[in-house]
Amino acid sequence: MAATPKARALGLAVRKIRQERGLTLRELGERIGRHAGEISRWENGERPFTPERVAQILGALDVNGTRFQEIVSLSYETKNPPWVATALPERDQQLAALIDFEASATRITEVAPLLVPGLLQETGYVRAIMGAGGVPASEVAARVALRLGRREVLTRPDPVSLRAYLGEAVLHQVIGDAPITAAQLRHLCDVATRPNVEIRVVPFRSGWQPALEGAFTLLESEVSTPIVQLENRRSTLFLHEHDDIRAYQRAVDDLRTAALGAAESRELITRRIRSLERT
Repeated sequence: MAATPKARALGLAVRKIRQERGLTLRELGERIGRHAGEISRWENGERPFTPERVAQILGALDVNGTRFQEIVSLSYETKNPPWVATALPERDQQLAALIDFEASATRITEVAPLLVPGLLQETGYVRAIMGAGGVPASEVAARVALRLGRREVLTRPDPVSLRAYLGEAVLHQVIGDAPITAAQLRHLCDVATRPNVEIRVVPFRSGWQPALEGAFTLLESEVSTPIVQLENRRSTLFLHEHDDIRAYQRAVDDLRTAALGAAESRELITRRIRSLERT
């Protein structure tokens, strides 16, 4: 059975603590009386943890208090899709899982009708969003660094392949001010020169197309089941069941038809940059 996003996130949380403690799989196995291979399958989400097993491992790793409770809470209903997170601790766990999914993905498809997606955001644009969105000033620097750090999956030696379908409204929505928005659009043009990145604009004239239903991210990998992430102001959702994934893959197929080509998209973005610079 394919690992669910929640099971993978639970394994990631356990693996992170084990590595923080400087323990190998074998050393942890000796502490709890289990084989290293079994622990590896737990950490990869291939074999479900029980809450009792998670508690045993966390005890062996000297984890207690709030962190203990948050991780144990992840172990419930790991087999039951979809994974919806509304409370802040679980949303943080989903973010950690998303970063791991991005790092292990072979291809990422971003569909963004209104805003530039996170992997393509430029520093000023990120700061403007967070400032207007009410992020406490004391947290902005750390959150900006985290978001920009995620872009490394595009520039590492074995980069992920990224396809982004941006609604034409993304080019016209001024974030921060005109210079910040122009800088963001220039960043899009720069990133699009990379061989692993394709940016295509879905024009206003395209009529109805699936991006009008909302933004989503499709993460595909050669070693695990595809995942779709959906996000709104107060919650995030991961989908991984076959019928759900196929529905979003078909949406991407429709957008491929509706969108401008890469070169025409770049020309449209460049014209918008000139317009902002005149402003």
